[in-house]
Amino acid sequence: MALFDKLFKGKGHTVEELARRLGITPGELAAVRPSYTAFYIPKRSGGQRTIHAPSPELKQAQRLILRRVLARLRSHAHAVGFERGHSIVTNAVCHVGQSVVAKLDIVDFFASTSAKRVEEYFRFIGWNREAAGLLTELCTHEGGLPQGAPTSPRLSNLVNHGLDAGLAKLAEQHGAAYTRYADDITFSFQRDDRAEIRMLLTLTRQILRDYGYRLHAGRKRRIMRQHQRQEVTGLVVNRTVQLTRRTRRWLRAVKHRAESGAEPTLTAGQLRGWLALEHMIVKQRNAR
Repeated sequence: MALFDKLFKGKGHTVEELARRLGITPGELAAVRPSYTAFYIPKRSGGQRTIHAPSPELKQAQRLILRRVLARLRSHAHAVGFERGHSIVTNAVCHVGQSVVAKLDIVDFFASTSAKRVEEYFRFIGWNREAAGLLTELCTHEGGLPQGAPTSPRLSNLVNHGLDAGLAKLAEQHGAAYTRYADDITFSFQRDDRAEIRMLLTLTRQILRDYGYRLHAGRKRRIMRQHQRQEVTGLVVNRTVQLTRRTRRWLRAVKHRAESGAEPTLTAGQLRGWLALEHMIVKQRNAR
């Protein structure tokens, strides 16, 4: 039996070890069946985003996997989305005061992170074929990472360590800074060398294609120079990290109405949320 396991299940941590780490029995683990409900939310840029919500039993298993299997694994330093100690602010800070900021957007990022690559990653970190297959079955849907599963954001960073390393090296070779926040890729350049920028973006497309991704074209691909408003993850970075001027003016007006006793345009909870965001921006940009 031991020889059978080695030949057909491969070397590495077993399903029994996976169950032990998750704090459940192998039988309970085997009973979890992948099941999702699809719903749609509007995108800010137009169109709809498909969310696949896991069933309560599957979501609980995914949360256990996230906490007890994935949490302590290391993603690349330039992958800042969904990572502890990082935010839209720490992402934006990396690109302040540059001559050129280039923003790129990956098409269907989670769905394009293939189940095959996820399984290869689980094998790479030490699970045998059976356990890696089970983890992949529990964490993927329709051949990719489901947007809506608690494991998908973390896995998207872990699986793409090689991609981020390649793009960070490419950026260094071309005198640029690089960060990735989920599907948002940002490069920024001290010098406005159009040929250099064009070459970097061409090579970026090729590298992404090797990992199964493609980039949006048109308005989702933005090259922003100093005389323009440079935005990274929704924040202005021309001189410092801050909300857009329009948003700052609107927020000042909302606060003034609230302080003067006029009819509010936001609920008290919504205003607290905006003020907390404003405070976070100031605190994190100064810390960096």
